[in-house]
Amino acid sequence: MAFPEQGAEKFYVDRVVLNELSLNDVARIRTYSTKPPLKERVKESLRCSVPKLKRSVLGFLPVLSWLPRYSLRDNALGDLTSGISVGIMHLPLGLAYALLAGTPPVYGLYTSFYPTLVYFFFGTSKHISIGPFAVTSLMVGIVTETLAPNSNYMTLNGTNGTAVLDSTALYNDRVRIASSLTVLCGIFQFAMGLLQVGFIATYLSDPLVRGYTTGASIQVVLSQLSNTFGISTLLYTGPLSQIYLLIDICRKLPLTNIGAVVITLVALVVLITVKELNTCFAKKLPAPIPIELIVIIFATIISYYSNLNGLYKVAVVGQIPKGLLAPRNPDISLWGSVAGSAFSLAIVGYAISISLGKTFGLKYGYKVDSNQELIALGLCNTAGGFFQCHFITPSLARSLLQETTGGKTQVTGIVSAVVLLIIILEIGPLFQQLPKAVLACIIYVNMKGMFMQFSDIPALWKSNKVDLMVWLVTLVSVVLLNLDIGLAVSVGFSILTVIFRTQLPRYSILGQVPGTELYLEMDAYEEVKEIPGIIIFRSSTTIYYTNAELYLDALQEKTGIDVGKLLNQKKKREDKQMRLAKKEEKKAKKEARKLRLNGQLPNGTVHPENQGDVEMASSDLNGNQLAIVYSEKAQNGQINRAFEEGSETGINVNDNKKSTGEGEREMGESSSQNTHTIILDLSRASFIDTVTVKTLRNIFNDFKGIGIDICLTGCQVCVVEQLSIAGFFCESIPKSCLFATVHDAVLHSLRVHGDKDRPVYDNALDTAFSTKM
Repeated sequence: MAFPEQGAEKFYVDRVVLNELSLNDVARIRTYSTKPPLKERVKESLRCSVPKLKRSVLGFLPVLSWLPRYSLRDNALGDLTSGISVGIMHLPLGLAYALLAGTPPVYGLYTSFYPTLVYFFFGTSKHISIGPFAVTSLMVGIVTETLAPNSNYMTLNGTNGTAVLDSTALYNDRVRIASSLTVLCGIFQFAMGLLQVGFIATYLSDPLVRGYTTGASIQVVLSQLSNTFGISTLLYTGPLSQIYLLIDICRKLPLTNIGAVVITLVALVVLITVKELNTCFAKKLPAPIPIELIVIIFATIISYYSNLNGLYKVAVVGQIPKGLLAPRNPDISLWGSVAGSAFSLAIVGYAISISLGKTFGLKYGYKVDSNQELIALGLCNTAGGFFQCHFITPSLARSLLQETTGGKTQVTGIVSAVVLLIIILEIGPLFQQLPKAVLACIIYVNMKGMFMQFSDIPALWKSNKVDLMVWLVTLVSVVLLNLDIGLAVSVGFSILTVIFRTQLPRYSILGQVPGTELYLEMDAYEEVKEIPGIIIFRSSTTIYYTNAELYLDALQEKTGIDVGKLLNQKKKREDKQMRLAKKEEKKAKKEARKLRLNGQLPNGTVHPENQGDVEMASSDLNGNQLAIVYSEKAQNGQINRAFEEGSETGINVNDNKKSTGEGEREMGESSSQNTHTIILDLSRASFIDTVTVKTLRNIFNDFKGIGIDICLTGCQVCVVEQLSIAGFFCESIPKSCLFATVHDAVLHSLRVHGDKDRPVYDNALDTAFSTKM
């Protein structure tokens, strides 16, 4: 169907001008609430019924809603293939990310296994892959290394007196710390899910999350440089810890293990080459080549037969026990010292999870419940913590692999869990001779996607420089101040940018598009016309306590009317006129007294030729009127309200010019002379606070004092209600000063101040909309 050319249609409307009162009558405003009473809502929430129970159970256990409808024909093959691929990928990543968490590598396999089973029952995303993730594993590692540093587990060798690390006690304590931290994170996430606070992730904007993960990736790389060069570094925590770590690494470079460097270079070349081939031939390959698995297999074989650990002192993974561990209670005594880190982990993990989940959900057309995802992640981490797992969250690399290999439902997680179970029970001990340098290479290569986020910098520079500032501040704060403090700083800075943008909105004067009821910014459009005598002012954001004073300043600047100065001038003239009136009265009384003393008039009689002067002076004094009365002046066909009111109150613009000098032009003179109405467009306001109410009331009173009417337009119902509750409307500010649209206010003002002021355009529609559709 072909659409007509834009602007071809015309519409015509015939209606009366609507202010707030008449709009309420026409639209029949509700005088009652459509919501049930609070008592009824509480009863309804407590009432139990079979449909309500069913909804609650299906909401808490989503597997019951989708598994009975699972299609073997459509989904089974894709889920099976994808599950095997993801399960194989869990092996190298689980071993590598366990190093980041400061725990033995086998615990990375446990972390990949248990939470995946739990997410199958409670998760709502069909494509994300639950397990360890580099950023969150590093956050866990910072906590474990802080509470259990290597220096606390050094013992003296009785033979030669050298210090020896008690690795068994060290790793036992770090596993205990990591699992206790994970349980607390899970409790935080589960509680937030029950309290329906999934919206909290909205405070982590996309630039903030991407800047945070990029900064964390830099820390991940720095943490693995010791394995790459085969050196040992000291533990650094707190602000600038990464700077100190980098200095320590540079200081110890002469002690580099050549064998570890050679292994790193070879592994990097192989991994990067095959990864690029997977990317180039993604459409032709049925599944990506599992190069990580191939590399660790060959590296383990070479390390075992070449005895790299014994001959060249190349660090290897070490003992990997066979089988699963029994559950163990978390150490609750640690929760007080790790609560802050646990909350940061819970928020970051949820932000990564919900962003990935909603990305896949939008792509494939299904809904990801944010609150249920919090519950699912909380249960995954809580259950995993009891089985000595560290914190989990979806991984981008595994999730993309799950999608590209044909995974369609959560069954993929069950298949990958079965693969992991086989590895844990039988295959795991075979990788005891795997060099840690290879795991570091796997981490580096899988950080590629994170480092590609540096391309956000030129993109954000072009699109939104405020978001670029958030991205850069987040990156720098994470790198310099560490992950937990950096997150707090970045969130605070992101919120400040919102506050600053609402404090510094765009203020504009609107004009009419000729022949229409449209009013647009005069600075942005060339053809809009200013309506004589009327100024239409609009702010691009809501008005509240942080920008209310700026709103008033911008109003005076844009209109060119300095209300305070004009009111002061008015008061000075009134005072001057009062003094003149008193002087004239005294002079008249003095003249009359002289006449009585000369015997020309009886006592108490005033000479007839001075009677008018006395009466006029008395009237001027008692009625607060001018001795000099100005006639109405018209400019551009309109009545000058400022002159009219000024003539009653004593504002003499010409006298003012003489008193301040001919060459000086006072702000507000010409604008106040030409303006009789100011229309405040509040269509962008979503709420009103008490400071705004006071500001608007002052605007009404001050401009009324210099003879200018104020109208409000575009107020939402909630704004009108808030104004009414705050007692804004009164005898001097009636509700009739609120209008449905800007055009209604303009028509009202033109009718009040004379039709001569109505703008006339060629071929223009009648400004009262007296037309037909």
